[in-house]
Amino acid sequence: MSNDTWLVAGLGNPGPGYAGNRHNIGQMVLDELANRAGSKFKTHASRAQIVQGRMGVGGPRVVLAKPMTYMNLSGGPVGNLAKFFGIGIENLIVVHDEIDIPFDTIKLKRGGGEGGHNGLRDISKAMGSKDYLRVRTGVGRPPGRMDTADWVLQDFSKSEKQVLPFLIDNAADAVELLMSQGLEAAQGKFHTA
Repeated sequence: MSNDTWLVAGLGNPGPGYAGNRHNIGQMVLDELANRAGSKFKTHASRAQIVQGRMGVGGPRVVLAKPMTYMNLSGGPVGNLAKFFGIGIENLIVVHDEIDIPFDTIKLKRGGGEGGHNGLRDISKAMGSKDYLRVRTGVGRPPGRMDTADWVLQDFSKSEKQVLPFLIDNAADAVELLMSQGLEAAQGKFHTA
């Protein structure tokens, strides 16, 4: 079912009240990718905001998508967009927050478990497979006994906000490298940096 088009989904929660939350790092990365493409998001019938275009001159065709559902319901919009554009699981990249990775760190993988991330779980269910690419963007673990949900629904701290533009830039670079050179090359760059 694949074609040469990629679907890149940035996870988060809709609305301005969530915009600066750790849980919304995926959508922040998609905003950077859209900015690089010189494009603005438009509402699509799939309950997502999307940008269609190419990544760079002569680069691959891509659909950037920010589901406009709550995180735990991301699968519907992602699955609908994949079907609408005829994009197979091998050309799906999901950018998301990852508590099991320290802040300011990016890890890339294909498939595997969801690590308790309900947005990923819903996408896996909607796609009928876990075998999609992931840009796991580290937000770190909560301090002390703080609840994980409370942690990811907080905005980044002042010190984190100073580094955040670099993290977003690196994650956007990782997405572009995944599309142009594949998982192994991207892991070689970002897992050793």
